[in-house]
Amino acid sequence: MRHSAAAISTTFGQLPSLLLTAPDGAQASITLYGAHLISWRGADGRERLFCSAKSALDGTRAIRGGVPVIFPQFAERGAGMRHGFARVSNWRVTGTGLDAGWAFAVLALAPSDVASEHAQAWPHGFELTLRVAIRANELTMRFEVTNTGDAPFPFAAALHTYFLVDDIAGIRILGVEREELAIDDQFDRVYEDAEPCLAMVDGGVVLTLRQQGFKDAVVWNPGAADAAALADMGDEEYRRFVCIEPALLNGPTLQPGERWHGEYRVS
Repeated sequence: MRHSAAAISTTFGQLPSLLLTAPDGAQASITLYGAHLISWRGADGRERLFCSAKSALDGTRAIRGGVPVIFPQFAERGAGMRHGFARVSNWRVTGTGLDAGWAFAVLALAPSDVASEHAQAWPHGFELTLRVAIRANELTMRFEVTNTGDAPFPFAAALHTYFLVDDIAGIRILGVEREELAIDDQFDRVYEDAEPCLAMVDGGVVLTLRQQGFKDAVVWNPGAADAAALADMGDEEYRRFVCIEPALLNGPTLQPGERWHGEYRVS
């Protein structure tokens, strides 16, 4: 497959990846392992995503940071692998290019791409596609789930976004609670039927977060004690990020041939 000039095949750590570049200078790096958006810089040159300095970048375990793709279960809410197998599977690139100034890439995952132990644990026919597009200081992600098998299945999905911040104590999150939300230590909360438009204020920077199809939102930070217990996170790194993620914790049961999609836009 030939890639357009908008996308260059490269590596991130030891992982094969794509480097997207929009005409205005916005850039994003996506590893094929997990279809994982690991870096996003707007046209202003500022990095927006956190990645732990201790994260494995060799395919031996899930990446700590960026935007992990969660499917088919969220956390331990099910009998399968924590957060599902999509984030630890090798996806295929099915398209890249430019569209009205947006640089984009499309990646796909099917059962034949999944390790046998995961495929046996979740024996359903499916196809996942993730479209990532960047322009100026905007990011869009579209996640699709299609039932390609002959039996219905329920699922959960999320885009587990780690936003890079100057200091966790200084941020404010708008739209999840009646008043603005401030975080200074461990925090883990699910907001069911969340507002479709949220915002994060980090000093003089305001990120607007819009979601469609994802009915829920999750806000998470491990805090000092839990961060110290994580092998793939530095003790003080919890201060440098907050996860605000669009989620579908109790997704529809997809009948054979049915498709669901969710969209996420950050600007």
